[in-house]
Amino acid sequence: MNKLKLIFHYKKYLSVRKINNFLLLYLSYVVSRSKPVLSKHSLPFFISIESSNYCNLHCPQCPVGIGKYIQNTDKQLFDFKLYKKIINELKPTLLHVILYFQGEPLINKQLPDFVRYAHERKIFTSTSTNGQLINKNNAKLIVSSGLDKLIVSIDGTTQTVYESYRVGGNLQKTIEGIRLLVDEKKRQKSFTPIIEIQFIVLKTNEHQMNELRKLAKKLHVNRFRFKTAQLYNYEKGHPLIPENLKYSRYKQQKDGIYTVKTKQPNHCWRLWNGAVVNASGEVLPCCFDKGSEFSFGNLNASLFSDIWHNTKSNKFRSDLLQNRLQFEICKNCMSQ
Repeated sequence: MNKLKLIFHYKKYLSVRKINNFLLLYLSYVVSRSKPVLSKHSLPFFISIESSNYCNLHCPQCPVGIGKYIQNTDKQLFDFKLYKKIINELKPTLLHVILYFQGEPLINKQLPDFVRYAHERKIFTSTSTNGQLINKNNAKLIVSSGLDKLIVSIDGTTQTVYESYRVGGNLQKTIEGIRLLVDEKKRQKSFTPIIEIQFIVLKTNEHQMNELRKLAKKLHVNRFRFKTAQLYNYEKGHPLIPENLKYSRYKQQKDGIYTVKTKQPNHCWRLWNGAVVNASGEVLPCCFDKGSEFSFGNLNASLFSDIWHNTKSNKFRSDLLQNRLQFEICKNCMSQ
């Protein structure tokens, strides 16, 4: 990838106000231990919008995939009118909107409109997909929308290994979808979207990591990344924890119990710099709140800025600074 071109691409989304907001956020975070209330003049520089809260696959460690929270009657697509309201409020300070939380974003056929609306307001856009729904038509729409970055998950280089985690998925569909996107970028002479293959490293697929490198090169994607897996009920070990500890989120203690291998101090930058908005419009502290347990408020009834600085959100930040691990959602997190 042309790094200079990439720098200039990112630069067009910056402004003096966005930079000042970022600095104010960081200063607020640094002094947070003595004064846990977020500066009333700052807003997050990124948000995640859940464009769809359901998925076409059934990954065993995904709450959506196993139907833990979302039933058929609860399926939702994010309302475009509400989305425009959020973007219009936050556009002076917002650097990045991630059009993904739990469900498969390409289920929402308005996704290119979501991207275009943010892109026209000089906000960097990205999303993540399992790639099963990429066809010739929506490859064209994705590229022409101006989407800046697209993460495509490939967790195996053979169908047997791939579908052991991406249950219900077809590896060749995803590979073909990536090829269509790469070809469409060439046809439109577009630098974007930056295409990144993401490989979640598990015990069942870690032997295929070198094959993934070869596949990424063959597909001419911009990047590939190996990601550690977030696993549930890992304390007594888990059959998906990889043997290569570099790519494991967990380590075994002397007493045999597994813990998250990074330190988890009583502070978290993610709680200052970003937020998640689920398909119902609830503002959540972060992407680990899968069940929307700690909603700060709903955007259908309030402005984002009012929710982001209300008593509930400030109390959550203050409580986390006192004892982060009192929250179950924080126990599986590596953010600091």
